[in-house]
Amino acid sequence: MAKPTTIKIKLVSTADTGFYYVTKKNARTMTEKMVKRKYDPVARKHVDFKETKIK
Repeated sequence: MAKPTTIKIKLVSTADTGFYYVTKKNARTMTEKMVKRKYDPVARKHVDFKETKIK
């Protein structure tokens, strides 16, 4: 079977609150690690979220 083009990733907050989002990305077109600025409800502000693997 062929590998799927989209993979699930976990975006972890850089504010060290332990909050994370789960999203998908196209592994063929986005080869670098994803960084998004999103809302962290624990810190109650917008912070950067960095990509990690889902374990």
